[in-house]
Amino acid sequence: MARKLSEKQIAAIEFLSQPNRGGMTYDQIADAVGVTRQTLHNWRNNDDFYEELKRRIKKQSAERMPDIIASIPDHIINDGNAAMLRTYMQWHDMLTERTEVDVKNDGNNIADIKAEIERLRAQRKTEE
Repeated sequence: MARKLSEKQIAAIEFLSQPNRGGMTYDQIADAVGVTRQTLHNWRNNDDFYEELKRRIKKQSAERMPDIIASIPDHIINDGNAAMLRTYMQWHDMLTERTEVDVKNDGNNIADIKAEIERLRAQRKTEE
């Protein structure tokens, strides 16, 4: 179970989860929550702190997701953004990373393949 975060850590997460850190520098955030910049840096490298920060960012961005998705076609059309098109198509399950390989067993096995190789080698020697 994740350890409980302090009130100062939660306050820092609130600042850090804002777009562009709410216009604040790391020094300003550290001052606002009453810690040093080094402490803030250490927290940012702590797994529990980082996971809570990611959770908070996801929660905040989820509210804007419909607007973001709705704006994608305009970016694709107006900017010719191929990467955005790929992302949009993946979002709608119209493009996948899957590669399907159709394997058919036509009766050949390793022994048959080795025999064919030897037959071709022998044929090549007789042609030389």
